[in-house]
Amino acid sequence: MIPDPQGTILALFLAFCRVGACIMVMPGFSSARLPGNVRLLMAIAVSMAMLPILWDVIYPRASSPGPTYFGLVATETMIGATYGMIARLYVLGLQFAGSILTMSIGLTSPAGHDLLEETSETAVTNLVTFCGLMLLFILDFHHIVFSALIDSYSATPVGAIMEPQKMLITMTDTLRASTFIMLRLASPFLVYGLLFNVAIGLINKLAQQVPVYFISTPFLVMGGLFMLYLAIAAMVRQFSDGFLTVFNAF
Repeated sequence: MIPDPQGTILALFLAFCRVGACIMVMPGFSSARLPGNVRLLMAIAVSMAMLPILWDVIYPRASSPGPTYFGLVATETMIGATYGMIARLYVLGLQFAGSILTMSIGLTSPAGHDLLEETSETAVTNLVTFCGLMLLFILDFHHIVFSALIDSYSATPVGAIMEPQKMLITMTDTLRASTFIMLRLASPFLVYGLLFNVAIGLINKLAQQVPVYFISTPFLVMGGLFMLYLAIAAMVRQFSDGFLTVFNAF
């Protein structure tokens, strides 16, 4: 028998605000390919699992509802969305690296459907993004995010004011760290594309009557795909290591 059903439901809803906002934007779980009711039930299940652990932290603020309860709902949603966006921005950086890779090796073919979102994306970018996200799920990255959510109740307890400046600094640091890692992953293909095009430009100056573009493009694509075959395992491994580094920093 629950002694305080109203307080229990209100405490569960506060936990759902932080967890649900995180799942709403977290990579993989926020995919357009995942039905909305599945995401909703998943957020409710995770909230119910976390509530007994955080009962002493959440229940005292929810047992006596008042006008401040709506403010708690807003702040809890912002905190959860911030933690989910940290992971999402890092995974979106892999699409940025895939776009650089695709342009460098000359595979700028007409884009097809994205495997994760309802957008258009090239096949190579789809492959790299899917491999990176699949490896994160294999390494249980969502467990790390949910563990960080539980720890966030110590850093930012229920009722604490979420400072916009702190949120902006966190997002900026995440973008800076993820951009640096993604440029490092795509740098071999950038160098390869630059050297190849410089060499082809010199050949074109020496023999202007030769259709260099039609002759060189198959070699550019073939060399780029061979480099991708050799490097994709190291790329996704460094991507997963970088996720732990970026996320644990916050």
